[in-house]
Amino acid sequence: MAYSAWFQCVRGCTGRWSLYEVIYRCPTCGGLLEVTHDVQALADRSATAWIHLMDRRVAASQWPYGSGVWGKKEWVVPDIDDANIVSMFEGNSNLFWANRLGKQIGVEDLWVKMCGNSHTGSFKDLGMTVLVSVVNQMMQGGNSPVKAVACASTGDTSAALAAYGAAAGIPTIVFLPRGKVSAAQLIQPIAHGALVLALDTDFDGCMRIVQEVTEDNSIYLANSMNSLRIEGQKTVGIEIVQQFDWAVPDWIIIPVGNLGNISALAKGLRLLKDLGVISRLPRLVAAQAEKANPFYLSYRNDFKEKVAVKAQGTLASAIQIGDPVSYEKAVRAVQDFDGIVEQASEHELANAAARADRTGMYCCPHTGVALAVLFKLAERGVIKSKDRVVVISTAHGLKFTQFKTGYHEDTLPEVEAVQANPPVYLPADTRIVRQTIERRLEQMA
Repeated sequence: MAYSAWFQCVRGCTGRWSLYEVIYRCPTCGGLLEVTHDVQALADRSATAWIHLMDRRVAASQWPYGSGVWGKKEWVVPDIDDANIVSMFEGNSNLFWANRLGKQIGVEDLWVKMCGNSHTGSFKDLGMTVLVSVVNQMMQGGNSPVKAVACASTGDTSAALAAYGAAAGIPTIVFLPRGKVSAAQLIQPIAHGALVLALDTDFDGCMRIVQEVTEDNSIYLANSMNSLRIEGQKTVGIEIVQQFDWAVPDWIIIPVGNLGNISALAKGLRLLKDLGVISRLPRLVAAQAEKANPFYLSYRNDFKEKVAVKAQGTLASAIQIGDPVSYEKAVRAVQDFDGIVEQASEHELANAAARADRTGMYCCPHTGVALAVLFKLAERGVIKSKDRVVVISTAHGLKFTQFKTGYHEDTLPEVEAVQANPPVYLPADTRIVRQTIERRLEQMA
């Protein structure tokens, strides 16, 4: 059967637009668009048949189905030509059984979805493979006005866009807030040949400018307000359920900034339920840094109005966003999934990441935000000891070496490094070395 998908207004306005059209907002009301699938056509295949098909494709060698995203092609962009797909076989990232950390906090069934174990080191690859593939098909058709793809970024989005653009041979432009991106993140788009524009503003300022620049349809907008990104990112929720043999966890906790990721997570899980693959939904938790917490403040007022703030400097730089674009979609996700929004201070997020590192992980600061929120909810008894909990780790810790070094040197502002473990400098004297080892082992006993 032929499956189809199109753009449609998230607010319910009439009208459909092709996924290969340059359009980001509803012409009637200005609301965001979302990719809508013909669920009735998809339901022609049974839930059991879908499960068998998806399981058969995991890590397959047949192009492009070995990708964790494109293995679910019918649920993402069903009509794209396989030859135009730009993929690094992203997705299929591991679920880390955080058994030791779980025991420490009284949550017996704790898992961490390691999305940083991806081509560019973050979950942004999941969305970018879809967006760049669609643009590639548009440009291959010969009638598209698009000449380049651009994004505003706090680091990870720019890395993903530049890498996938380079793989496709599509020019890319990234707008970064000057001095607010780690060196490891900055070098990625530079290495991939993107035009990197470091602006004297914050992310929200970069977002404003990139939207103005992309009003000319020759430059395509790649930020998460473009719902093609959401289609790729939604597969993380599907993949989590698949990795549990199609059983649904009780909670999924995710750090949020521009709010595209929690919107995507909810979208993938809703599709599974609509197709009868799952019979219930997990509860979702959106975790924000206290210094960039507009969604938390909106949640506290029962979403009566959207709150925007001037985001302050936070160690969780990728979610240092004060005016999130995907607010409406995220509100719906929290409400539909009996969700919670919670925040974490700089001290809490840094120490949560360090505590997890001591149990074998290597956490980025954004994962630290999600873990700190987990600790709070477990301590309050909101999350129960027998609940199955998944924390989504959005990026690899190696992209944030300065954060790690600063923590163990105890130089991070507003953070008392409880788990600091600096190197011990000693003379080349065996006796002193032995005494030092003995003291440390006594402390660890």
